[in-house]
Amino acid sequence: MNTINMISLLFEVLAAGLGVKIALVNKKSFGWLIALTFAIYVIYDLSRFLSVSLPAHDLLFLTASVSICAAIFLIANRK
Repeated sequence: MNTINMISLLFEVLAAGLGVKIALVNKKSFGWLIALTFAIYVIYDLSRFLSVSLPAHDLLFLTASVSICAAIFLIANRK
């Protein structure tokens, strides 16, 4: 894993953690969706780093895409 991949992974972990903070501290449900999206990215990147095959990686990316779209919808429609 090169330096750029490591930096990207660190930002993904940070984004997932901030999503959890938004959910727990700010009591915003979209935080869980953000955390889920970036947790999936972390899992995928770690699997590449560790050379572990993810048989359902297409399903993981679909889940991440749906999750972030739902989060954006909730953010856009909050009052």
